[in-house]
Amino acid sequence: MKYIDLRSDTVTKPTQKMRDAMYQAPVGDDVFSDDDLMNELEDLVAKKLGKEAGVFVPSGTFSNQLALYTHCNQGQEVILDQDAHIVQHESGASPVISSVQLFTLESDKGIWNLEKLERVIKKRSISTTETKLVCMENAFGGRVIPLDYMSKVHAIAKKHNLAVHLDGARIFNAATALNVEVSEIAKYADTVSVCLSKALGAPVGTVLVGPKPFIDEARLKRKQMGGGMRQIGILAAPAKIAVEEMSKRLYVDHENAAYMEGLLKEIPNITVDETQRDINMVFFDINDDRKYHLHDFLYKNGVKILPYEGAFRFVTHFDIDRNEIKKAIELVKKFFS
Repeated sequence: MKYIDLRSDTVTKPTQKMRDAMYQAPVGDDVFSDDDLMNELEDLVAKKLGKEAGVFVPSGTFSNQLALYTHCNQGQEVILDQDAHIVQHESGASPVISSVQLFTLESDKGIWNLEKLERVIKKRSISTTETKLVCMENAFGGRVIPLDYMSKVHAIAKKHNLAVHLDGARIFNAATALNVEVSEIAKYADTVSVCLSKALGAPVGTVLVGPKPFIDEARLKRKQMGGGMRQIGILAAPAKIAVEEMSKRLYVDHENAAYMEGLLKEIPNITVDETQRDINMVFFDINDDRKYHLHDFLYKNGVKILPYEGAFRFVTHFDIDRNEIKKAIELVKKFFS
């Protein structure tokens, strides 16, 4: 059975053009920096984000954790959102890999009280650690964080001589929603992690970008973390297509999400979270106790979703069209009717 998969935009399959590029890719040993195609990809992503250099890693978790490991020394503190991906979805890696202290600050879906942010920044004393890094995330869930807010966070960090890291897993979606170049978002961070296997549709990979001395150090630490790879031009080839071509069609996924939202709103008792409707995601809830069993019903009828966890999240992507979206939402309507 071919499933309609609404779980995430990570589920896309490589396009035929990507598969052909993988087959034909010239390769070299990336540990020796001899894989020319990977070198081109890292340079391409860095330049698009307005940074000096980049380093490729297998996943977004790897990239974020590598950033923390490179920015911080043991025992230093990182300020980040209590719902940040680094906190909630990276398997508790930060204290294990970097031995850092995470200070989680409550927000309004990615927007902090900036006075409180400044108050919690620590200077080293006999009793306290020191804050070294502030982490932002854009997009944050389904919300795009405004640039003027990012500018203010960046200014506070620099006032206190702190580095800023941006988890930009879906930064191309955020740029599409804001109608700006990705570099306009990235300029408010020293380092940025950009995922190529989410909305962009590459099969594997994330690139961490930043100043060249930082990336040189990160490349060493990548090796320490077991991330030294060999002939990975076969991964760079589809990733280049993702960056150069797939990034230009993200507006289609955003429009399809709006179409999905409209269909969902036709179902009684459904409430869409409008604060997270900026990109290719629809978060919603329904006042019906049967919601805990919706994923089982849909799975049996050819649709994959994540189980209910306080809300539903349906995600549009390259591998589904409006006919499939309509079919999936009609099944949701049938279940609750």
